[in-house]
Amino acid sequence: MNKTLAHAASEMYIITIMKSIQITFDEKLLKELDATEEVQREGRSAILRRAAAEYLRNRRRWMISEQYKRGYGANKPAADDELRAGWQEVQVWPED
Repeated sequence: MNKTLAHAASEMYIITIMKSIQITFDEKLLKELDATEEVQREGRSAILRRAAAEYLRNRRRWMISEQYKRGYGANKPAADDELRAGWQEVQVWPED
């Protein structure tokens, strides 16, 4: 196999399909966003995609946290003393 084909076969390509959308921004907010170094380097769309992904990640964490609170809210974990309290009687070594 020639060297170029071997190299091309070993590379992996990922194709991402994106959809264009139209959004409305406050003029002052847009101006401030466009002035940032990241937007100038990576582009507005890349920064907004990253912000949307971070928002969704944080939302999922918050929803999971809320589910735990609802599920365990009435049964809060006991303090260490409460956990040890019933085990003193059982924690005796058997006599030989």
